[in-house]
Formats: sequence, C-alpha cells, structure tokens
Amino acid sequence: MAEPGSGRYGPARHGNRNGMGRIGLNERLGLIGLIEEGVRLGTGASPIVADLFSNLWDLVDRTVSGSRVDRLKPEDSEKGFRMLEINSAEGENLGRLNMLYLKKPIPCYYLVYVEVAAPYRKKGLGNRILVHFRDFLVEKSAVGILDNIIPEDDPTFSIYLKHAWEPIESIIGDTVLDEEDRYMVFIPPRLKNRNMREPLLKLVYHLKRKRPAIDMRDNEIMVRRTLAEFKDVYAALCLYFRENLEEGSETSLMRFMFTRFVTKFIAFRRRISELIGYTGGESTEQITLDPRIARFPVKSYAPREIPSKPTLVFGDPTLWEKLPESIKEQPAGSIEALPNYRRPSFVTWLASCGRTYDTDLTLGDLMDLGFDPTRLKEVELEGRPYIFERIQARQLEYLYRLKDLLEGIQSTLAGRKAANAFIKINPPLLVIRDRGNAYVLRRKIEGIHWEEAVEQLQAAPKLKEMNRSSRVDRIIASTAGAARRAMMECVGRDEEKAAGSLACFVPWDLDRNEPRVVVDAAGLYLECVWFA
Repeated sequence: MAEPGSGRYGPARHGNRNGMGRIGLNERLGLIGLIEEGVRLGTGASPIVADLFSNLWDLVDRTVSGSRVDRLKPEDSEKGFRMLEINSAEGENLGRLNMLYLKKPIPCYYLVYVEVAAPYRKKGLGNRILVHFRDFLVEKSAVGILDNIIPEDDPTFSIYLKHAWEPIESIIGDTVLDEEDRYMVFIPPRLKNRNMREPLLKLVYHLKRKRPAIDMRDNEIMVRRTLAEFKDVYAALCLYFRENLEEGSETSLMRFMFTRFVTKFIAFRRRISELIGYTGGESTEQITLDPRIARFPVKSYAPREIPSKPTLVFGDPTLWEKLPESIKEQPAGSIEALPNYRRPSFVTWLASCGRTYDTDLTLGDLMDLGFDPTRLKEVELEGRPYIFERIQARQLEYLYRLKDLLEGIQSTLAGRKAANAFIKINPPLLVIRDRGNAYVLRRKIEGIHWEEAVEQLQAAPKLKEMNRSSRVDRIIASTAGAARRAMMECVGRDEEKAAGSLACFVPWDLDRNEPRVVVDAAGLYLECVWFA
C-alpha cells in the first residue's frame, strides 16, 4: 500500500468528506497507508474506513486499465534524467522509469530504476513500461544498460530476461566485473551484428566512474518528490479532519492518524541525511505542523474505532506467561503506558527543555526531537529488564527475516571477536500484534546504538574533554565497523541486504551516560558489541 515518504504515489486532488471537493485516489491510498494493516480488507465500522475503502479496489483496477505510458520531453527532464511515466486518465502518477542518456562511448540509456506504486503492482504495469522502454531503445538504435539489483530469489528477478535483456558478461566476459556487479544490456536490432565488446567495456568503466554523481542526482530528485508527497498527505489529513480542526475538537482517530504521519516524516528526515550527496537543498523545514496539531498528544496505536484483535505472533510461551495480565489482555494500551526507554539523547533533550521524565509528549515534541522516544518501552519480568520495541504490523515479514538471520549466525559468531570485543546478538524473544502495531520483546542490554554513542562523546559537555584525550569515539566506530565486517562474512549473498540493516549496539552506562570500556595491558577497548 502506498505510504507517505515512499516515493510511490502521485499528485494531489484535495477535497473533503462532506462534498466540498474530493480526496483523490492516490491521497486515499496515502491515508490508508497510515492505518493499521488489518483494515485494508475494507472491514470495520470506522467512518474513515468506509470513506477510504468505498469501491477502492474496483477503482484501482479501473485506474490501471485506463492508464497510459507518457514519454516526457528531454526539456522536461531533471538533472539529465529522462522519464517514462505511467499516468491515469485523471493525471495521477502510477509509476515511472528513470533513465540517463550517455553519449559516449556509444549512444546508451542507463536505466536508473523502475518503480510502480504499491497498490498498482502485480497488475502488469511494470511489464508495460519495460516494453515501452524496449521499443524506445529500438527506435533510438541505442543500447540499454542497467544494474539488476533484484535478489535472485525474488519472483521478478527474471523480468529483464523476458524482455530480451542479457547479462553483460555474456558479451564482455566477467574478468573486468566486480563481484557485486549485475549489469544487463539490451542490444537493439541495428547493432546486433556489430562487435560490442570494446564499446561495452568502455561503457562499464564510464558508468563506474560516474555512478556517485548519478546517485547524487537521483537522491536529490527523490527527496524533492518525496517531500511533495508528504505535503500532499498532510494536506489530505487536514482536509479530512477539517471540521474537527475548525471546531477545536480532537478525537483519538485524529491523533492516531497525525501521529503516524509525523513518525513517518521524522524517520524520512533522519534517513535523507545519510544519502550520498544530499546537502539539504530540499529542506524538510518546508513541512511544519499547524499549532493546533502540534499540541496533540502522541497516539501510537489504532483507536477502538478501527477494530483489531490482539495476537501472539511468535515467542517463548514461558515469557508470555510472565507478562502482566494487563499486557496479555490489552497489549497496545498497556505497553504504550510503560516507561519510555531512557536513551541518552532523550534524557538530554528533557533536561534542556526543563521537562520531567513522566511528561506526556506531543507531536510538536517529536518534530523537535527528530525521533520517537515512545517507540521503546522498558518492562521488568521476574526481576530481569526487557525492552518492548514498537514496529508497524507491515514490518513483521521483514522482522521474521532478521530473526532467522540472527539465529542463523549466532552459532557462527559465538566466541568471535572484533577489535577485542566479543560479538553477540540480541534477537526478538516474543512478538505481539495489536492495533496496527507489533510489539517486539528483547532483553534490555546495557548499551546504545554505536552512532548515538559517538554523538554523545562528541557533543555532551561532560564527555567531550574525556573523548579528546582517549578518542573513545574512534574506538567505538572502528569496533562497530570491524564487527559488521565479521558479521557480514557469516551471511550469504541473498542475506546481505537484510544483514546490512541490523543495528550495532555498544556498551554504555545509561545511569551515568558514559561509555563502558576496558582498560588493560592491551589498551582501551570494548568488551562486546551486540547486533539486533
């Protein structure tokens, strides 16, 4: 389902539920992306469910059948990119193909990526736009080249082969390719009888040299488009709840929907800072909350207006029995009422604002913090500390992959060290699904994410002087890097992407907000690191 910030849906057509204008199909899909997964079947008595799901899937099918592929003019391209777009009859964007024209060493179009908005997938649109691209290459008598990053176990892995693309090593050999290269080429009929080995060798070298610049341009376009989509969904939310905002009233459903929007937005805001070449030119400060909305208390789980039944997804039955009865009967409400995890950056923010630890947080607070401290909750079971992590229900499938991955490498990593630190794992022990969320129980470790540790050492006044002399930040960064390399050696190629998303934690004294390090004859080092 389309979600704000995913770059997967198109322009807005604003309206409201009382007939003054309308909320367009893509906006409805964007709003549904904020709701608990279970209601996507169109069931439930909530007014918002009825409004948003009314004939929705029939409408999606009609939109797909009436769509067309539009070729954008070169002068309409951005940063040298040219695009083919799949648009509905009403002008809503359903997907696109981004390509970059390269003149040398041969006329060539590099396919940067193909995307189809989530609700329109598995309906033939990807095939349709690839057929159009193939015809485009034949018309131009130009070579097509792409880097096939689709995992081999994905059902769509062979999609390019079906459209007459072939692995580039079948023409140039594999001696010049790096292990991670998966280039494929399309040779148009007019060039079939030409010796393409030398031109393609030069093309691969040229692409490798230009790849950072291509990624930078692509990132810039993506950020601009995604920010526009966030604006559209925010406007649709304000429109849907306009009467309540004008009356100064609020409902749990409003708070839930706006909370989902804010948490998605601040997560996007954090991620784009890591993009290659992103300089902040497309400022996220373009999106600010109406003061009436900024004052809303955080509501992180679906209200009773959206029906939901608690489910124990998986876990140790003995741990389940140790949980308080309140959590077993009403997981979401009871877990969200637990104390927030006292990570150093949250405690520092509270102190800077003169706030107490038990103060209820607002959506404005989350925007100011830049992360959601309510996502991690502390709980004690039979005298042992644990953490509940809240994730969205749609992330469960990915969580299963990470759980299997962690359990698979546990025995391989047992006793292994990186820069004198033992490598440990902290897998999910129990998962409960309720009201649009999944709550993941793990052991509470005396540690924090390595990047937050480095940030504290470089910014916290009481740690900066100590760090200048001992350079613990460098030790933490190098140990985390060595541990990740050691961990990656234990996974297969198909698991590399999932393994890359595992978080690395380092020992930390949470009460005193300082690193836990070992000092002995071997020097200064960490006792262990954890992956979770």
